[in-house]
Amino acid sequence: MAKKTVTGTATQNASGEVLVPLYRLQVVKEAHAPLYGASKIRESGDVYRLLQSHFEGKPQEEFVAVFLDSKNTVVGYQVVSVGSLNLSIVHPREAFKAAACMNAAGVLFAHNHPSGDPTPSQEDRALTDRLVRAGDILGIRVLDHIVMGDERYVSFADSGWLNAHETFA
Repeated sequence: MAKKTVTGTATQNASGEVLVPLYRLQVVKEAHAPLYGASKIRESGDVYRLLQSHFEGKPQEEFVAVFLDSKNTVVGYQVVSVGSLNLSIVHPREAFKAAACMNAAGVLFAHNHPSGDPTPSQEDRALTDRLVRAGDILGIRVLDHIVMGDERYVSFADSGWLNAHETFA
């Protein structure tokens, strides 16, 4: 049976039947880069302390997702995006991919501002709104988005900018 390519991944056999490949998704635990800190998140300061060492000295923006179970216990984290000095491109599809695979009940998002000023930009606010709406659709609670700077941070939940129905409660 000769096969010819129909698309980038599907093939077609001699009878004209399209053969669609089967995929399996897995979450793979990295052997390095663990975080040390509170295992249970009760407030935004817990998130800041958990991620402070990760972001320390980073010359570019990084966007991180922290995955939680239904009792707000940290079950893992992922660097979703690494950007430039003042920009990190994040799409909800990428931000929630590992959370969905890990059956996370909630997620915390955080990113750094290498300038040291943690004041959220308009883009940060728009992204947070998109992520909260995507989380609502997926059934994964967005508990906060933390913007980290030099020795300080801004919490969307603490500032009342998070449009989620629940926060750390």
